[in-house]
Amino acid sequence: MLSLDRPPTVRTVLEHSVAILARAGVPTPDVDAELLIGHVLGASRGQVQAMTVTDRAISVDEAISISEAVERRAAREPLQHITGLAAFRTLELAVGPGVFVPRPETEFVAGLAIYTLRADASSSPLAVDLGTGSGAIALSLATEVPHASVVAVENSTAAFIWAKQNFRTVDARNARLVFIDLAVALPELDGLVSVVISNPPYIPSGAIPRDPEVRLFDPEHALYGGEDGLDVVRDVSRTAQRLTRPGGTLVIEHGELQGASIRSLLAADGWHAPSTHRDLTGRDRATTALR
Repeated sequence: MLSLDRPPTVRTVLEHSVAILARAGVPTPDVDAELLIGHVLGASRGQVQAMTVTDRAISVDEAISISEAVERRAAREPLQHITGLAAFRTLELAVGPGVFVPRPETEFVAGLAIYTLRADASSSPLAVDLGTGSGAIALSLATEVPHASVVAVENSTAAFIWAKQNFRTVDARNARLVFIDLAVALPELDGLVSVVISNPPYIPSGAIPRDPEVRLFDPEHALYGGEDGLDVVRDVSRTAQRLTRPGGTLVIEHGELQGASIRSLLAADGWHAPSTHRDLTGRDRATTALR
């Protein structure tokens, strides 16, 4: 426990916090400690670093609030649940219990759809995000390709509440959110969509995620995709075939060992040129195909 025998400073609180998080096995204890301190103090990470150098004093109440946040993180509660925010590409999104926390690797997957949408010859191309969760992918497409129209589909009540909040905050006028099961979603758009993207649940039901943040805090409906992990991928493939126009593109995120299986699945469904793409860590992360 942090000693309060003398007035606490940002430096002493940071050192104590990093030590606690490191002992708990948090992968980036220094970064997380700086972000948690910044969250409590209302400061950016750079400002926290500057306060550390100057050894700025803080109040006892601030030190206690930081300690409480650090203990939550040491229990492997996601950083984003504690701060209530998740950074994703150019956006800052509200997240919490009941919705999947968007990951950095999904930024790469969203980028594939964004590049494809920008290259579309239409003056107002249409994109659909199946299983939008927090709305991260759909809102990124809408804000980074402003001449496109984007529709986000979600069927989890808990996730939909978070997505609705993010759609309201971002206020992308070219995006709309729909609560409906993806298998029957958007019949009025059949054959009109340029890009369909999805980050579906793809973990096999018998597998156990390595990270406690995922295993203990992410909602099961956003993680598990049946015995082989591909049940929802199959639904996405069929729905995307119905929605996409000839020449349209499907983008699916998946696990690093699932590329070959998904390429075979898509080819069997009649998709053309299925291709798997590696993320910035060199792992297979997404598969694309043409209608």
